[in-house]
Amino acid sequence: MFVVPPRPAPDLDSRRDLIVRTARHLAESDGWSAVTMRRLAGDLGVTQPVLYSAFPGRQALLDAVALTGFTDLAAALGAADPEPPARMRAYLRFAAEHPRLYEAMFSLPSGLAFAAEDTPEPLRRAFSGVRDAFPDEDGTRAEVAWSVLHGLATLEAGARLTPGRAQARLELAHRLLTAGPST
Repeated sequence: MFVVPPRPAPDLDSRRDLIVRTARHLAESDGWSAVTMRRLAGDLGVTQPVLYSAFPGRQALLDAVALTGFTDLAAALGAADPEPPARMRAYLRFAAEHPRLYEAMFSLPSGLAFAAEDTPEPLRRAFSGVRDAFPDEDGTRAEVAWSVLHGLATLEAGARLTPGRAQARLELAHRLLTAGPST
């Protein structure tokens, strides 16, 4: 009697990583509307149930992509000089170099908890990269800095600011954010 050996269990972490990388690549090339479970399955050469074994739905996949973005942002901020202007430039450069990833992190619907007890660690690390540059007692200055940087990044990406003034805006934001103690 011939016995078929059991099929090895798939490495779910590797599968998730491949799906996330493929979704990021597809979004950067064709936009988030192109990132569907059907399209991903076709691009990966698997069935949709294989995708759903790794992510219960598209939202879970988008959240996983966003988490990789926060991990990458934390690394970019951590690699920058700790002084506020360098951290600010690193943040804005990250947003400009990864527009669709940044969109997944901040503009698409999210199931991730921000500024809460259950905030995922990658979000906490990314925020600490801003908080370390703009310290205060309760993190309010860092929240305002993050808001200013997000506004600048979003408006720049949408070509809604005067061209050629990025450095002047960065310098003004730095002066405003570091002018005296927060209250």
